[in-house]
Amino acid sequence: MIFTKLILNKIVIRLQMLHILALVFLLTPCTAFGQDTTLNKYGLWVISSTLILQKTINVNTNKSMIDIKKYIPTIVLDLRYATTNNFMKTKLYPTINYTFLRKPAAEALKKVQNELNKKGLGIKIFDAYRPYSVTEKMWEPIKDDRYAADPKKGSGHNRGVAVDVTIINVKSGEEINMGTGFDNFSDTAHGDFINLPLLVLQNRLLLKSTMENYGFKVLDTEWWHFYLPNAKEYELLDVPFKKLKSIRKSID
Repeated sequence: MIFTKLILNKIVIRLQMLHILALVFLLTPCTAFGQDTTLNKYGLWVISSTLILQKTINVNTNKSMIDIKKYIPTIVLDLRYATTNNFMKTKLYPTINYTFLRKPAAEALKKVQNELNKKGLGIKIFDAYRPYSVTEKMWEPIKDDRYAADPKKGSGHNRGVAVDVTIINVKSGEEINMGTGFDNFSDTAHGDFINLPLLVLQNRLLLKSTMENYGFKVLDTEWWHFYLPNAKEYELLDVPFKKLKSIRKSID
């Protein structure tokens, strides 16, 4: 029965994708259509056009890309890939002070923030939406899908439904102790690593349980990485941040 349901769910998702492609084809001029309906070398459909993205949003408003700082003003951004303070030691994003998530992920994160605020705590975001081309760059030096998304599959970040976060003390602005920093590619960052001080284990549990209360799942190898489990219902995106920002008013 479970197997049958899984097969049916996959069929429904494929039909939805075909429906979107059909609508895009009908509503989009041919000159804008070719590139964004062509599968890449891995056989994946990656949207790089705001026009095509808007067409998918018109079909399903849950696919809207929400400006997180605008939607949750109290949230703190520390976008590491817009700086050189990351494992690549180079800027992978332009200098930005905004980022995006799909509508359901943004709504869930807002509920997390509201719950933590009651305890004098809040969320800091290290990364949210990530263009697919950046995922390709990140894969090259790592090539280990425990710590970097394989471009053959794409990432929840590329789909706008994954977010890298920690908890801060609202009053001081300081991060609470999670045992390791962000992008620590070692066993110490794994969810099942328990050889840590009790306070660290409690802090990780607080983050995990609060995020899971609102529908997120944690990646086993990264205590900071959370995603919506229905990620494949959302297309992979390679739309530049600036272009997303330019259409935010129509999709917030």
